[in-house]
Amino acid sequence: MPYQEIEYEVRDGVATVTLNRPERLNAFTFVMRKELLDVFDRIDADDDVRAVVVTGAGRAFCAGADLSGGGGTFDRERSRDMYAGEDDVLEDGTQRDGGGTVALRIARCLKPVIGAFNGAAVGVGVTMTLPMDVRLASEKARFGFVFARRGIVTEAASSWFLPRIVGIAQAMEWAATGRVFDAQEALDGRLVSRVHAPDDLLPAAYDLAREIAANTSAVSVAAIRRLMWSGLSAASPWDAHIADSRLMAALGGGADAIEGVSSFLEKRGAVFPLRVSKDLPPEVPDWPVR
Repeated sequence: MPYQEIEYEVRDGVATVTLNRPERLNAFTFVMRKELLDVFDRIDADDDVRAVVVTGAGRAFCAGADLSGGGGTFDRERSRDMYAGEDDVLEDGTQRDGGGTVALRIARCLKPVIGAFNGAAVGVGVTMTLPMDVRLASEKARFGFVFARRGIVTEAASSWFLPRIVGIAQAMEWAATGRVFDAQEALDGRLVSRVHAPDDLLPAAYDLAREIAANTSAVSVAAIRRLMWSGLSAASPWDAHIADSRLMAALGGGADAIEGVSSFLEKRGAVFPLRVSKDLPPEVPDWPVR
């Protein structure tokens, strides 16, 4: 499908998704939501994509929900922008939070996802990125979990993701105050992994993405990503051990494992033959589509 509010490009094994409403600081809309869901379906289906970089056009990453609808922006009876649509509801009939559908789709992605915060990331502009695997920030980036200042609640499943990333105390400080904070505070609080000069941000993100693409098994990375995220809610390390054991048994005799060991012993670069689209074993943990 042609995109109106994002841009999509694949080069050298790396997909770039750019939020593209610079005149509105890339504010989140119903259209952007649909396009992000579609693009992550494309990413998972394309074996040429080994890693994903998500960034924003212009001077912001995403300024949060588009508030141009006024005070009724978050009223599900009056606005579709923040909700998933009349045909996408919970079992009790409640419309699903639109940012949450994007966050959960990113969580299910089979490719590692790198967020490159070039500017402000506020509200859903930051919560939808919490399932990304690595977040890098420009020195100019600003962050805000501003929901309590807008009379609503943290969304996009961030009540699950954020405390697991930064700890409950830091999560509650940011959410309860609703303040906007700078990149250094985000780094100190472990929301982002590194802070870069503005001109160095995307090169750093691409260096990381290409390191993944050039050196690893796509199937291994997909399985590891699912193990890591599902492991956050495992009841015990014994449960994680069971999942590890099943995947070691499933992959240990496979073509990628043979190639990985052989290339190491032969002191050459590996050429992994397995493909995520057709070779992912059923033992890989999964989250439901909805």
